[in-house]
Amino acid sequence: MPARPIVVIYANARARRSHVNRPLAEALAALPDVEVRDLHARYPDYDIDVVAEQRALSCADTVVLQFPTFWFSVPPLLKLWMDEVLERGWAHGPGGTALRGKSCLVVASTRGTEEDYSPEGVHRHPLASFLLPLEQMALECGMTWRPPIVIHDAYRLDESGVQRVIAEVMGALGHGDADGPANAANAASTAASLELA
Repeated sequence: MPARPIVVIYANARARRSHVNRPLAEALAALPDVEVRDLHARYPDYDIDVVAEQRALSCADTVVLQFPTFWFSVPPLLKLWMDEVLERGWAHGPGGTALRGKSCLVVASTRGTEEDYSPEGVHRHPLASFLLPLEQMALECGMTWRPPIVIHDAYRLDESGVQRVIAEVMGALGHGDADGPANAANAASTAASLELA
């Protein structure tokens, strides 16, 4: 497979019931310059091929971390991926320059509303506060941290809402145009046969 400048690290243990993340991953996978690496499909036994993951990251200009939040954090397999793949001496620390200069974009969904993630809400903090470890990770690796795309109340979105999310993410990755959601719908339709988990 040829190198792609955008790599999406997609972690979703419940992908087959996914309302937003799976359609988004499928739409992104249909783009010619994007490689979606579905961690749960690749590593159902959690035995991560570190060399293969590092090779994919080395070829990318932009790394996207896409996931539903799990207890205010990333899903367990994504945390394991970070621990094993982003090795000291490769991604950070002395000699760890492999990711320096690349962009990092987080796309995270929640079941809670935006109001839930506010000082007055049940979770008392914006989701950005819970993403601070990822921002610090990116900075430690010499990456450019881009403002996260947060999908609140994801399971309540209707079809037009899902298409708006797809269009927003595609736009952030340089694939936006005047057609917006219509273009996103076409990409999602093209991706239907990819059968991401």
